[in-house]
Amino acid sequence: MENNKRIIPAKASVYLDGPKPRMNEFLFAWDVFTQFIKGFRTLHFMGPCITVFGSARFTEDHHYYKVAREFGKRIAELGFTTMTGGGPGIMEAANRGAFENDGASVGCNIKLPYEQHPNPYMTKWLTFNYFFTRKVLMVKYSYAFIIMPGGFGTMDEFFETITLAQTKVINDFPIVLFGKDFFQPLVEVFDKMVEEKTIAADDKKLLLLTDDIDEAMQYIQAYIANHFTVKPRKRLWWLLEKR
Repeated sequence: MENNKRIIPAKASVYLDGPKPRMNEFLFAWDVFTQFIKGFRTLHFMGPCITVFGSARFTEDHHYYKVAREFGKRIAELGFTTMTGGGPGIMEAANRGAFENDGASVGCNIKLPYEQHPNPYMTKWLTFNYFFTRKVLMVKYSYAFIIMPGGFGTMDEFFETITLAQTKVINDFPIVLFGKDFFQPLVEVFDKMVEEKTIAADDKKLLLLTDDIDEAMQYIQAYIANHFTVKPRKRLWWLLEKR
């Protein structure tokens, strides 16, 4: 009982553990709010993004690292900002490809006990305490999503994105699954879902499965050519928005 009365800092690693004192709940809500505001202020003028998801564990000599680096380069050539989770592996590679080709490169990092640390190829980045705040920002500013091989975190990001597309929260944005061999078992699960009628057959059309960088970029470019518009974003002096 004493633990229930103890005030726990808002940034505690465990926060889905039932009711806490009202002050704790307020501090948690305030922490979430301030992270969102900081994210909005940082990314508002970074330009339209394309987000690349993928494993933190691939090293520089791995095939998928090289592919992600090329994706970053191609995104920069389109004039878009490359957004990632800000860590090593695939995230580093995509940021690096953009950074080395004079493209804008941003990351939404997360505090973890291992693996996750900001890579050096970002022009701007934020560090979040919670996965859900991080994912909102990685989707909010992006016009396309490239999902490369990864683990639980990558799958979480992919399924969140595909669910938003399926439910029309985000409309028609290109979603690319890159790596046919890696994702084939997952595609078979999708087929089973269609068979069991837990998803519609048309839901599979929400994504492109490919091993071809050119095909992936053409798929994204076709959407951009038909749908992309730039909305002017005026800097407001009273919000201290500097040029």
